Amino acid sequence: MVTQAKSTAARSTVLIVHLARAINHRFEAELTPLGLRQRQLVALSYLRDHGPAPQQAMAEALSIDPSNVVLLLNELEDAGLATRSRNQADRRRHIVEVAPAGERALEQVARVLDAIEDDVLSALDAGQRDALNDLLDTALDGQLPQCVVELPARRAAE
Repeated sequence: MVTQAKSTAARSTVLIVHLARAINHRFEAELTPLGLRQRQLVALSYLRDHGPAPQQAMAEALSIDPSNVVLLLNELEDAGLATRSRNQADRRRHIVEVAPAGERALEQVARVLDAIEDDVLSALDAGQRDALNDLLDTALDGQLPQCVVELPARRAAE
């Protein structure tokens, strides 16, 4: 009995890894033409979800060295996706926020992710997708980092 439980767990792990690779491969392929990388999306998602934030707070939340956050923010600023301004309370610090172009990019990525999910999970009906989502959410039990790319909930009509 224990052997069968271990076998099922290993099988689930292999299936989840395979599914994650399929989605990640498609996601990277779809992001490249948009001129975006996953780390940029994670940073933009963090800013969207938390509002304007100090660079240091971003570094901590994203678990990135502060000097690498500067490089990441330079990329986002150069692309017009985020803006930095001096913190009025402490002029030595910068506040970062999503620019309108960054909001549009996040909306575009949400549509891309919806299409990828529809394709990769095409063998599942809506109820099975909901069940899968619930099971994965339960399995993660609050372990998702606070900076994941989150999508708006799908409308009931979709």
